Order: sequence, then structure tokens, then C-alpha cells
Amino acid sequence: MSKFELGITTFAEVMPDLKTGKTISYDERINQLIDEIVLADQVGLDYYGIGEHHRKDFAASAPHTILAGAARLTKHIKLGSAVTVLSSEDPVRVYQNFATLNALSRGRAEIMAGRGSFIESFPLFGYDLNQYDRLFSEKLDLLLQIRDHEIVSFEGSTRAEIDHLGVYPRTQYPLPIQVAVGGTPASVVRAANYGLPLFLAIIGGYPRMFSPLVDLYRKTYKERGYDPKDMHISVHSHGYIAESHEDAVETYFPSIKQAMDIIGKERGWSTYTRQTYDASRSIEGALFVGDPEYVAKKILHLRKTLGINRFALHVPVGQLDHDKVMKTIELLGTKVKPIIEAAIALENKV
Repeated sequence: MSKFELGITTFAEVMPDLKTGKTISYDERINQLIDEIVLADQVGLDYYGIGEHHRKDFAASAPHTILAGAARLTKHIKLGSAVTVLSSEDPVRVYQNFATLNALSRGRAEIMAGRGSFIESFPLFGYDLNQYDRLFSEKLDLLLQIRDHEIVSFEGSTRAEIDHLGVYPRTQYPLPIQVAVGGTPASVVRAANYGLPLFLAIIGGYPRMFSPLVDLYRKTYKERGYDPKDMHISVHSHGYIAESHEDAVETYFPSIKQAMDIIGKERGWSTYTRQTYDASRSIEGALFVGDPEYVAKKILHLRKTLGINRFALHVPVGQLDHDKVMKTIELLGTKVKPIIEAAIALENKV
């Protein structure tokens, strides 16, 4: 198995402060992200991903621009979208934006392409939700063609045709494209059919329930003739780390409850409860909340359960003071990562 990577994902949440009721400005939140990325690089994390959204409570509608702002301030960390809602984007512009980011970062850019669990971008950019699957399928085909060929042609139903035209700038570095999946077998098969890395969003329930999807991906990947050594599987899940386990547990609950209740009201979910929270932060649950030792233990358990190559901690969810987000990033790099690396090194000796 390739090197195990640790990282951060965020949607750049902008929600009212739970104590004061005041909301941070979009400008300030976007600039906070640069500080987070720089810190993540300094403490040795491998990846930082920003999710594209187009709604009031998230600030990152243009992740590539924010990542470009951090590219020349960092040296090693991979910079990616988490996700790019490809169905409502133009693949030509997606490639151009990330090829530019790849130049600025000297080969550290990644595209995570997804269909979008939030659908606000579809009416905003004039796309028909009835074409939800076709939009993604056609645009992924085109994006891969653009990445792999300077001159492209396209004829489909989701955008204007392209007749043997060049797309520039070309990037001299490899540009990884991953497929983000929320739990749909067809999406897992699509990623495997293309031989693309798989990125699973596990934000509820029990991660072991995703084992059949991972098995399906591996099986399909091999059947299509791709080298298993090139297979790459990532997971991102919500979480929060503090020096004290009890402090982490008590601090994070109001934050995640705020976010889950907002989204749950839109989607018809039940109110988020302490019982749900406590079950989710158990060793088998999907929340990675606690002190560094406990979070490291959970990540190692997840790695063993699903055989993943990368874990990304999604923080914050809901309103969480910036200094607490920064502390989580610091602890993930300086405390959690060494525990995981030591455990894997010992495992490899056996």
C-alpha cells in the first residue's frame, strides 16, 4: 500500500456565532483559509481540500482561487477541491483553473469531481436537475479528454460542441482527478471504470457499512485491467481535536448540531441529538472527535476497516472559533500523524 496521507477538508462555513449571534464576513473567512492551509503545510499534513458551494452559509464558491492564494506560501501540501461540482461547471474552465493552480503550486493541484449533494448551483447556472447524472457523466468524459489531450472535440447534450480546439494553458505536471462519492454504487463503478481515485464522504452512520462499496470499487478497478498498485482511496469525515478529550467532546457538539439542524431542516431530517452525537463519536462511528490519541486510534481503525490511502478531517462543521480550527490542524499534524506513522511502521516490520 502507498504512503498513508492525512489532510483537512472544509466548506468555509460562515454561520452565526453560537454565543454572540454575530456572523463573520466572507472576506475574513476566506482569508482565514489561507492561514489554515499555511499551518497545515507547516505541521506536515499532506492535503488540504476546499469544497465548492453557492449558498449563504459557505464562503468558498471558487476554491481554486483560494488555493492559488496559498500556493506560493506553501511548499509540500497538496491543494485540491473537495469537491468541484462538475455537473454545473464548464470542464474547459475547470481544467484551465486547475492547470494554473498546478503551475503556481509546482504540481500540487488536485481536482475532486462530484455531482453535488447540495444542488443550489444547478438553478444558479441554469442547469436542469433532471439531467443530474448525464451532466456529470458527459462533463467527466470531457474533463478527462482535456487533461490528457491538448486538442479536443466534444459533441453532447450538456454544453456547446467543441470541434478540434486546443485548451490552454497546459500543465507540465500530472493533474490528478478524483471522483467524490457519497454512497452510490453506480458512482463507485464509474470511478473504477475510468481508473480514477475514489474519495468517499462518510459523514454519518458507521464506516464499516461502506466496505461493500470499497470492495465493488476494487473489484471493478481490477476487472477493467488497471494496476492495483495505482489504486487510491480516500475518506473524509467530520471531526475536531483538542488536547483534552472531554473538552473536544463538549466543544464540538454545539457546532455540529448547529450545522446539522440547518441542513436537516432543508432535507427533512430529525433534529440532531446528543444521543446521535455520542454514538457517532464511538470507535465505530463516523465522527472523529477527541484528543489526539483517540482520533489517531479511530483513523487507524478506519484504515484497517476500509484499506484507505488518505484520511481528511473535515473541520469546522457549523460555527467554530478560528483558533480552535487552527489548534485542530496543529494537533492533527504534530500529535495524530506521528502516532499513525509509528503504528504503520511497526505494522510493516511484522
